[in-house]
Amino acid sequence: MQQLQTIEDQVISAVQDFANSIRSGSKVVADMSALIDVTDNLPLSSFDYWERLIRSEFSSALRESSTPKWKVWSKPKEFITWLDLISWDGYRREKALRALSGAAPNAFFFSLAVRRLNDWVPQVRKAAREKLPEIAGSTDPDYVVEALSIALSNWNSWGRIEEGDKEVLLQIICEEKIAKSLRSKLISSASGPMPSLFSQLGRTPILDEKMEEIASFAIQPSVRAKAYRSLFEGRIVWMEGRKWEWTDIRYCEGRLKPVVAERKLNVKAPMLELLKKSSEDRSSIVRRVSAEILIRELDSLGSVARTFTERFISDKSRPVSERGEFALKKLDEAERATIS
Repeated sequence: MQQLQTIEDQVISAVQDFANSIRSGSKVVADMSALIDVTDNLPLSSFDYWERLIRSEFSSALRESSTPKWKVWSKPKEFITWLDLISWDGYRREKALRALSGAAPNAFFFSLAVRRLNDWVPQVRKAAREKLPEIAGSTDPDYVVEALSIALSNWNSWGRIEEGDKEVLLQIICEEKIAKSLRSKLISSASGPMPSLFSQLGRTPILDEKMEEIASFAIQPSVRAKAYRSLFEGRIVWMEGRKWEWTDIRYCEGRLKPVVAERKLNVKAPMLELLKKSSEDRSSIVRRVSAEILIRELDSLGSVARTFTERFISDKSRPVSERGEFALKKLDEAERATIS
């Protein structure tokens, strides 16, 4: 709690200093280095909170440092800054998007631009669609990937984002340097919403050629499990969003039902090789997927099916061994049917 308060104080101080320097009367754009340094360390998973805090503090600081009313002849030069992307004024947010050029200074500021795709003003969303590819092209790929990783994991909760807006982000993702960095992040990240990111990246073909590598080497077991399942099934599945479904309209009762979409993979891998690797994986999450596929493919695997079945029966994970026992039951039933 104390650490959070310290970070808040640093953010507020940097925002106030930046606002004061803008209104100081200088004709030179204010130095953002302190603001960049402090936002470098902000967790993007709490972005809503930090965006609200910075917007409020920046707006208050600008009002407090504004030119006195008696200086009617003094009209300080108006600067458009990255913080204007979160201005209370929709016209100013749009103006900021269209005026800013060059690279975003870090992942936080690139996220400010990305989130304008969910802005409540249509003209701001339009400006974001038009300018984001240009900003992304100039920005450090690591910053872009960090921001997109959070955005893609959460965009199903963005109520105003449209298909055209999503297409803009998907086009950015397909840029080779961005795609390469995203694949590396999926494999090397020990924490974070990587399983959700994996599914959303499946909308594009950037993972297809590296799917076996992801299945073998991704640090997070859930990512490896998703990659193996995609290879087994020859498709990749993601959640498109949610839609309301009435369960009892008489009493106005209902629920939000997930809307799922899929895409066929452009690669194929040998079934037996995949089964062998996945059945030996160090995580029971992956081995459970392998056991499920074994049950589904019992008829096509022939005699080798019993070898895998015995391996799963002896597995130390109960969910895996239960699937092995079920597979053995099915094999025994098939043998008895053949004999009779």
